[in-house]
Amino acid sequence: MAFIHTSIRTSNIDKSIDFYTRLMGLKLLGRREIPQNNAEIAFLQDPEGKGAKLELTFYRKQKKFIQADYEERLFDHIAFEVENMEQTISIMRKEKVTITDEPFRLGPAGPLIALIEDPDGTLIELIERKQSAR
Repeated sequence: MAFIHTSIRTSNIDKSIDFYTRLMGLKLLGRREIPQNNAEIAFLQDPEGKGAKLELTFYRKQKKFIQADYEERLFDHIAFEVENMEQTISIMRKEKVTITDEPFRLGPAGPLIALIEDPDGTLIELIERKQSAR
């Protein structure tokens, strides 16, 4: 058995593809209609093919996209490693992306963490790990 992808719902697949490709650096692998569900899906992945895929799912009959309050959410977050947190957060601010948790460090030697939201409010954790001395 192998873990291969995570699917998240979107209210606008084109807007989500733009967000995840342009701002999060993923590559669109493909998209297609699923007539059995009246849906469209798109698969994205790291440009180098590392890690699991992200599946965006747009159900045409779904009209409500309301995220529960933070403590009430069933799905917590997806995570991306970033090279430069300060630069990444600056870009997100310019793009008017919601930043739910400003950067903070997990302990004195731990990684730098921040949380943002995608266009539909899905939480995304940004992680900057310290570079080891070479």
